[in-house]
Amino acid sequence: MPFDLDLSIVVLLFLFGFLAAFIDSVVGGGGLIALPALLFTGLSPSAAVATNKLAGTMGSLTSTITFYKSGKMDLKTIAKLFPIVFIASMIGAWIVHLMDPDLLKPLMLIMLALVAVYTVFKKDWGSISTYKKLTRKKFIGFIFLVSIIGFYDGFLGPGTGSFLIFAFLLIGFDFLKAAGNAKFLNFASNIGALVMFLMLGQINFVYGFIMGVAQIIGAIVGSKFAIQRGTNYVRLLFIVVTILLLTKNTYDYFSQL
Repeated sequence: MPFDLDLSIVVLLFLFGFLAAFIDSVVGGGGLIALPALLFTGLSPSAAVATNKLAGTMGSLTSTITFYKSGKMDLKTIAKLFPIVFIASMIGAWIVHLMDPDLLKPLMLIMLALVAVYTVFKKDWGSISTYKKLTRKKFIGFIFLVSIIGFYDGFLGPGTGSFLIFAFLLIGFDFLKAAGNAKFLNFASNIGALVMFLMLGQINFVYGFIMGVAQIIGAIVGSKFAIQRGTNYVRLLFIVVTILLLTKNTYDYFSQL
């Protein structure tokens, strides 16, 4: 760490890193908090996204381990999907430096709106697990769905956690187990994008590790809090974060037109 590193920057990165991981460890959406903090330090948008992937990978690994230890994860089902999401995210991160990621924003806004509306009005959804082993056809369809989400995380990112949870809710998991499964695949997409950003040389390691340490702490606290509070808490947080993501990204999109 450089000796002239501003203490206020360290405090900013640590505080917002903790808050981002606390939210992200349960329902995703941590980038809503972490990215503005990194941009505030003066990093370019591409460097901020890349640095956020370093911090986010540290946080998502921690929450993945916490959910796994609690038994709130179906590792047998999701382990097969890890390399697929990893590769899809790498491809997304590689393509994002070749073209404008804003091209995907309108579609992302529509999808977030559908996720929010569906979850709000389907009140009992995700309260209990109705998951049964998928047929071959449905599993192939699910592989395609999470691959698209993995690609999206590497390419753009906001809302990835929400989309992954929604995908697991669609096949019958309750909110808490959907959150655990989603976090495992979110770790895969984070690390896939991180590897590509490492190859492209866009990461600020000092800022990334400072925020990453804070995210480890936030992920532990957030994951344990969610596990203790249960599915109703996760559902409420999921709705709130999804609406916030939708509101912020809608504002950003139309303010740039």
